[in-house]
Amino acid sequence: MRNPKVRVATTSLAGCFGCHMSFLDMDERIVALLEQVEFNRSPLTDIKHCDPCDIGLVEGGLCNVDNVHVLREFRQNCKILIAVGACAINGGVPAMRNHYSLQSCLEEAFLNEIGVDNPMIPNDEALPLLLDKVHPLHEVVHVDYYLPGCPPPADAFVKILTDLLEGREPSIPAEILHYD
Repeated sequence: MRNPKVRVATTSLAGCFGCHMSFLDMDERIVALLEQVEFNRSPLTDIKHCDPCDIGLVEGGLCNVDNVHVLREFRQNCKILIAVGACAINGGVPAMRNHYSLQSCLEEAFLNEIGVDNPMIPNDEALPLLLDKVHPLHEVVHVDYYLPGCPPPADAFVKILTDLLEGREPSIPAEILHYD
């Protein structure tokens, strides 16, 4: 009798989606992974809510209450959670706003920026409530592993997933990581 496939899910929070693009750069190696892996929530499936999974990959930090909700739900459904990329690990580029008050960032973007034709800070209940600061994942949930990079290259995704699938503690060689 064959062992069931390992269920893998991904999600993206406050970031640029570059980590997911790098994940997809595994190209034909994704097909090889399908012998051992079943993808749940991911850009490959378009599933919106994560079912119980073995491995969850999260890119992006936490900049609004919706990000926090998605992360907590995702964590509850994943046995192993991997923070992927600089935004998930330390807030990345979105956290650059942490040096300023949220109000001053909103004023700069929506009132004072060159080219603003209709100065008004958006205040619609459909918009998620912004957090005062951008937070990395580990400040809200337990993270099991970290996959650094901006973005981590496809080889790093292959390495961490292969290590986990083969029952090894993940070890990513520094020479395959990059920080663009």
